[in-house]
Amino acid sequence: MKNVKAIAISAMLLAPMAAIAGPEAGDGSFTLSGTGASDENFDANAFGVSAEIGKYFNDHLLWGIRQSVNGLAGDDVSDAWNGSTRFFADYHFGSGDVRPYLGANIGGIYGQRVKDTGTAGFDFGLKYWVKEETFIALGGEYQFLFEDGDDIDNAYDDGAFFYTLGVGFNF
Repeated sequence: MKNVKAIAISAMLLAPMAAIAGPEAGDGSFTLSGTGASDENFDANAFGVSAEIGKYFNDHLLWGIRQSVNGLAGDDVSDAWNGSTRFFADYHFGSGDVRPYLGANIGGIYGQRVKDTGTAGFDFGLKYWVKEETFIALGGEYQFLFEDGDDIDNAYDDGAFFYTLGVGFNF
């Protein structure tokens, strides 16, 4: 009877740990988020949807592609749409159910009433695993815009912040 109790108690204690095992090398990841972006004065705002698909290189490094489609609104902009496609690499810290991450990305912005241009920047965020394969993601990006390599040095201060809140799945 002692063994049965010990096994039952062990199973109860280990079950939550198994539920938050999180991603491993080779796992895929898909995230669907609501997005927003604002200029530094919040006079031009964009709201939309963002999707991300990636693969874990190891238990901490996720790389992939992000796609955003946004509508524009605000005092300084006319109603319009824009999109952004970025390749990214994010390093996730820790191994528990809450994991912050830092990363970098490069891609482009295009659409109505925006100048088609290259982007590069850093991203940061937090993922909270509610189940082994399901997480809530809160993220942010700072993108600086450039037309060619000569613009990169001068463009860092002329960027924009992008932020997301969504749900993700590992597979």
